Amino acid sequence: MNDSLILEVADFEHDVLTGIYSEETGKAQPLRFTITVRLKPLAHYEADTALEASKNYMDLKFAASEALPEGVHFKLIEAVADHVCETLFVQDTRIEAVTVKIVKLAIAEANEKIGITLHRERRE
Repeated sequence: MNDSLILEVADFEHDVLTGIYSEETGKAQPLRFTITVRLKPLAHYEADTALEASKNYMDLKFAASEALPEGVHFKLIEAVADHVCETLFVQDTRIEAVTVKIVKLAIAEANEKIGITLHRERRE
């Protein structure tokens, strides 16, 4: 089995124009993101291994917020997740795979979690 390094940002909330909610209200919909990226790890990490040897967690948050084009209505949340994946693949060639889980907060009635999970492997 190959080694892997998984980085994650969980339960990050950001408003995005998406779905019927945004279509009907004209407002951005609150979404909760969990983003996981898989990287090939170094053979070993020493105490003084440089920060650049890993991925900055803030890049994951950026992909689900500031990297989303302002004013664009994503009809499907799948398109939002796909944009997050592509942003991360372009940012860093070390990323082997991205998983984006999105929960639509505005349509929950009894605290249920309604949404999608999209997993993409880097295409060579």
